[in-house]
Amino acid sequence: MSKVSDLYDVTWEEMRDKMKTWREENYRNSEQILEVGEELLSEHASKLGDDVWIIHEQVMIAALDCGRDDLAMSSLQELRRQFPGSHRVKKLTGLRFEAMERYDDALQIYDRILQEDPTNTAARKRKIAIRKAQGRNAEAIRELNEYLEQFVGDQEAWHELAELYINELDYAKAAFCLEELILTNPHNHFYYQQFAEVKYTQGGLENLELSRKYFSQALKLNNQSMRALFGLYISSIHIASNPKASAKTKKDNVKYATWAANQIKRAYQLAGRAMKDTQSSLKAVEDMLETLQITQS
Repeated sequence: MSKVSDLYDVTWEEMRDKMKTWREENYRNSEQILEVGEELLSEHASKLGDDVWIIHEQVMIAALDCGRDDLAMSSLQELRRQFPGSHRVKKLTGLRFEAMERYDDALQIYDRILQEDPTNTAARKRKIAIRKAQGRNAEAIRELNEYLEQFVGDQEAWHELAELYINELDYAKAAFCLEELILTNPHNHFYYQQFAEVKYTQGGLENLELSRKYFSQALKLNNQSMRALFGLYISSIHIASNPKASAKTKKDNVKYATWAANQIKRAYQLAGRAMKDTQSSLKAVEDMLETLQITQS
């Protein structure tokens, strides 16, 4: 088997730095990590210093992703020898059990970690991940709520809870979670956009108007978001066609929809899409707008 260093003429230092970059940027390019990491550990372990242990961990997780339990176990054994009793290494053992779908064994490990350290957030999150993997969403939701009572500032957990509520079609509670995220992340366009999508799904004139406002805010924060742009378009259209909306509200929302349609057209043109696709998409938009204009006249 050809080595990475032979194929690409790179030094071991460059491979080590590449592994570090992938770690810091949370890349999940597991096949590449495994290829580079395996060579580093087999050929250059003595040169890596303390970096060897974090690379073992990185390789183990990549090996689990790639179904290479032999490599995962090899790195895990090295970490156990170096860090006996480490909660971090125990968590890696739990991850291996999860990959093997031995969920009960993984849960036992996480429970032991929590008995020794009740504040260990990683173990609690892995237990929740197992509930999700088993399709036990109600239990995952209950445990996430209990977790957030102690760690209210964990934004990742709030977003995970919102996603679970969306999966359970409990949009009111999902919206509450997203509002919490918006309060702590007022410049994150994605949370505004997702909140808008939830309100749009709930339906009703009041929710639709709120949806349009939040799609607009998402666009202010990121004017490149096509999803927010389409959201503004469809929410405006549905408000304009709602029989409960006032004449002024309908007229205003036709304007919003027209503006959004023009922005969509411009985006298609700038993206250099095939003319046929562009024309068919825009024709659908124009037909809907024409229908609205006829309704208003």
